Amino acid sequence: MGKIKFYLGEEIPLELHKAKIVQKLDLVDVERRAAAIAEAGNNTFLLKNKDIFLDMLTDSGVNAMSDNQLAAMMIADDSYAGSATFTRLTDALKDIFGTDYFLPAHQGRAAENILAVTFVKKGSIIPMNYHFTTTKAHITRLGGRVEELVIDEGIKTDSEYPFKGNFDLEKLKALIMKERDNIPFIRLEAGTNLIGGQPLSLENIKAVSAIAKENGIITVMDASLLQDNLYFIKTREEQCRNKSIREITREIADAMDIIYFSARKLGFARGGGIATNREDLYLKMRELVPMFEGFLTYGGMSVREMEAMAVGLEETMDMDVISQGPLFIEYMTRELIKNGVPVVTPAGGLGCHLNALEFIPHVRQEEYPAGSLATAVYIAGGIRGMERGTVSEQREEDGSEHLAAVELLRLAMPRRVFTLSQVKYAVDRIKWLYDNRSLIGGLRFVEEPSSLRFFFGRLEPTSDWQDRLVRKFKEDFGDSL
Repeated sequence: MGKIKFYLGEEIPLELHKAKIVQKLDLVDVERRAAAIAEAGNNTFLLKNKDIFLDMLTDSGVNAMSDNQLAAMMIADDSYAGSATFTRLTDALKDIFGTDYFLPAHQGRAAENILAVTFVKKGSIIPMNYHFTTTKAHITRLGGRVEELVIDEGIKTDSEYPFKGNFDLEKLKALIMKERDNIPFIRLEAGTNLIGGQPLSLENIKAVSAIAKENGIITVMDASLLQDNLYFIKTREEQCRNKSIREITREIADAMDIIYFSARKLGFARGGGIATNREDLYLKMRELVPMFEGFLTYGGMSVREMEAMAVGLEETMDMDVISQGPLFIEYMTRELIKNGVPVVTPAGGLGCHLNALEFIPHVRQEEYPAGSLATAVYIAGGIRGMERGTVSEQREEDGSEHLAAVELLRLAMPRRVFTLSQVKYAVDRIKWLYDNRSLIGGLRFVEEPSSLRFFFGRLEPTSDWQDRLVRKFKEDFGDSL
């Protein structure tokens, strides 16, 4: 389907699906919201679902499945070994990626564990356009380190560069020249998560692949956010406008030695795995699947989810399917910009990203502005987002704080889940919060895990700013929720 123009001149995204099953939502009052975030240690991960109105924490495992996916789940073959379900999934992957070998895993970070245990050792250096939290944790746990080589535009939140997730090729060449023997693989992340879901171009992917091949280094792609990246390649990269999504996907896959993914994102199911055409790499990793996951034909996944994944991967080749997330994110981003709210531009995949450093510039990074903004947005509207800033980093070995390059509040847009009125509600409450941003203060840790602290660390406000925010909300909205 091509671009849809409205006669009345509105520029709004059009849902290319209809709701057939619904789930009731509750919007609790502002005082309960303030109490709930305090009970959760000012960590949106620890909020209870009963207190959440719009859950924009993540798109992982919460995308709406299609009717065809739900139907496919009913024919699952639950044989422990030799399952026909596994054959259907591997056939789907071969058709899309052209890969002969597949190792199933229960989700993306399980695939990361297998990759890290196989290839990373003390002193290893892993170049990547940008790290993801669990990826980095697996690598550093084994004594390796991450080198982020994203282009300078990648961390400019208000840049309009269309492919801010691109590798800086000259920096990559320089690192390889210096550290070649310590680099087991180069990792490319499609739709760089921590800098606003920003994509890589096909041209850049192929250039990285060529550099790697020239130096005998393996290339590994995290394809979890590939569907958004495919949309952006198709719509933003001139030489790809006349290519089909399937053609672009195969060109990406042909440039990689290994592709791994979380099907909680790619494929609209719950699971993941590793695909490759290289038998030698497959054999190196294979024995870790039954050790950490399950047998080779299910890898810790439900076979029902595997059936849904096979269908979901095929649906990812449909432009009408993969356009829905980016179009709604673009709409929300555009509406916030109209209201003066600082956001990451251009609109990327995964979700709309608020720039906390500009939203609340009076809050020092050491007091976690993105985390503070996450709690404030929840209090203002019952909207749960995810901190993507310094809380999502981990401390240096000497215990000092590693300040993030960007401080973002991610408001994820699970596919085919939210309506346009719900997005408009979120924009309205965020605009109110921005107009009252001087009330927002900082946070400090009261319970700080040594790794992946954003998942279950607990914090407290540095002042009574949340109480003052509640009073202002009641003053402006009265009894309204």
